[in-house]
Amino acid sequence: MTEPHDPAATPYDPREHSRVLLDGPDRAAARSMLKAIGFTDEDLAKPIVGVGTTWIETMPCNYNQRELAERVKAGIRAAGGTPMEFNTISVSDGVSMGTEGMKASLVSREVIADSIELVARGHLFDGLVCLVGCDKTLPGAAMALARLDLPGLALYNGTINPGVLRGQRNATVVTVFEAIGAYRAGKISLEELREIEDASCPGPGACGGQFTANTMSTALEFLGISPGGLNGIPATDPAKLDAAYRSGELVMELVNGGIRPSQIMTRAAIDNAIASVAATGGSTNGVLHLLAIAHELGIPLELEDFDRIAERTPIVASLMPGGRFSAVDIHEAGGVGLVARELLSQGLVDGTTRNVDGRTLAEVAAAAVETPGQEVVVSIEHPIKPVGGLAILRGSLAPDGCVIKLAGHEVRQFRGPARVFDSETACYAAVRAQRIGPGDVIVIRYEGPVGGPGMQEMLSVTAALVGEGLGGDVMLLTDGRFSGGTHGLMIGHVAPEAALGGPIALVAEGDEIAIDVDARRLDLVVDEVELKRRWAAWRAPEPRYRSGVLAKYAALVSSASEGAVTTGTRMTSNLRQRLG
Repeated sequence: MTEPHDPAATPYDPREHSRVLLDGPDRAAARSMLKAIGFTDEDLAKPIVGVGTTWIETMPCNYNQRELAERVKAGIRAAGGTPMEFNTISVSDGVSMGTEGMKASLVSREVIADSIELVARGHLFDGLVCLVGCDKTLPGAAMALARLDLPGLALYNGTINPGVLRGQRNATVVTVFEAIGAYRAGKISLEELREIEDASCPGPGACGGQFTANTMSTALEFLGISPGGLNGIPATDPAKLDAAYRSGELVMELVNGGIRPSQIMTRAAIDNAIASVAATGGSTNGVLHLLAIAHELGIPLELEDFDRIAERTPIVASLMPGGRFSAVDIHEAGGVGLVARELLSQGLVDGTTRNVDGRTLAEVAAAAVETPGQEVVVSIEHPIKPVGGLAILRGSLAPDGCVIKLAGHEVRQFRGPARVFDSETACYAAVRAQRIGPGDVIVIRYEGPVGGPGMQEMLSVTAALVGEGLGGDVMLLTDGRFSGGTHGLMIGHVAPEAALGGPIALVAEGDEIAIDVDARRLDLVVDEVELKRRWAAWRAPEPRYRSGVLAKYAALVSSASEGAVTTGTRMTSNLRQRLG
């Protein structure tokens, strides 16, 4: 909302916004309305701090947030502020996966950011705490904090516990998706599928591997906008309530000190966050979301920055889906501070970046207490993999780039015939009918930011392939996204997307596609004359939605290579045209 406070300038006013809304005779009506719901003159004379939750009864991911919000508010009051709670939305990837509802998921990130921004601007908050859980709530909150530049922080409500299945504490929702594929392939019975279904998600919290929610939880700690060590506390751990109270206290320190997100989320901090994704084998969605956060901060960030950082950053945490352990396991091992410690030992992150709790990243890492004998985080001298869990490819099929996940497999080259599908639904039907074979390159297109719209995830397809035993024998590429729970040889975010005439729109059934990770290439092996003929015959498809939020999103959203934001170049171009 304003420029970061300069300590050498005039003293910072912790009520610089709420004072405009609530002070003086002219604001009597505003005070009267707030007194109607219990606020006092004393309350309204203190800094006003918004407490934004994403509680919703459509998933377990955010289900504990009402209780956490009460503790955040208690911490704010104890530290001299007045909290005002509000809520925004969330869309569950896991629940909506494989349906038309999945198209709403990435769109929800923009709605979350927009709604938090609108409430904070509309009610002139002095500070902000965002409680986050399911995938898109984490980047959505960080994007809102970046836009507003209000003193504030994000607290993750915590991971779900892993399910106990046949004596093993390692089941997650991905276990269920893969079991569906195994059932369809005749490998397990319907009774076995139901047993897995009933055991895999035992209570509140976000999906339990280093899938997108826990990837972004880790990234927000490395970014500094979440208090060090507090995100990783599981949802059902009593210590989460203490973390919420502490977050309320911390936001008042930020408000009173005039410390803004732009002073925390710097370019060095973004690089640290990228390194955390690479070092933990995290979700490729981290690329999309960190691009979006950097955009809202006005910090230039390119796909090649992810490739450069991932190439130098070893994987040091064995986390699902590519590794052995859950998010609860890394918390019990000592937390993601252990990952920071290993990366700092080789100079792979900047230890001087600041956290909202007042410490530097190096201090957060030094405070991590390792559990003797833990096997989740390894020494960087003997990494799980010498390079990070993702790479950026370009080539004739992806001139503007794409993202390949490297964690969980060792494949560096792949060639095969294209199996082309114009929707995720059509591809899933083919997988269910067992029409996909070893060596195939599956192409799912018209599922990009504009074409989908919304870049739905392909976990139903990828999990079904794994369940059928094909996970290591096929390649899948798409202009859509992959779930953080995906493993196998998968390429997403292919840009330009098919709906905008990208080369992926020209692929025909049986075309040879070549992937070379070492050369950073994704190529369509078809001669130029034939491609020109196909291009001349290609016509853009009719929009799948002509009204409503999905149509509005498709009209505004940028390329995946720019973070699929709605405040980017297309918005700017439209605004310029309207203003002449």
